[in-house]
Amino acid sequence: QVELVESGGGLVQPGGSLRLSCVVSGNILSMNRMGWYRQAPGKERELVARITNGGSTNYADSVKGRFTISRDIAKNTVYLQMNSLKSEDTAVYYCNAYFSYDIQFWGKGTLVTVSS
Repeated sequence: QVELVESGGGLVQPGGSLRLSCVVSGNILSMNRMGWYRQAPGKERELVARITNGGSTNYADSVKGRFTISRDIAKNTVYLQMNSLKSEDTAVYYCNAYFSYDIQFWGKGTLVTVSS
């Protein structure tokens, strides 16, 4: 079993920054990549950013240049640094551990609210 625990969400003003963290535990030897997704009210869950075991990253167009995904392998932790936040970034952010199409694990999510 794999467990993911997110933290770091909260209320921030437009233009501000937040850093999300996700600690993963369990049997992760065959995990291929980790990622961050988000779901805004009334919308479907969407990919924000992901990072492979080899360190390759990709981002949603809406966050390129503003968000950075990184990881600390020794701490089994993946981060999402979010800068220049906009109101449209408001969502519940979920951490994802991807093993295969049929085997994925999710955290419970952390709420990010961007508002003045």
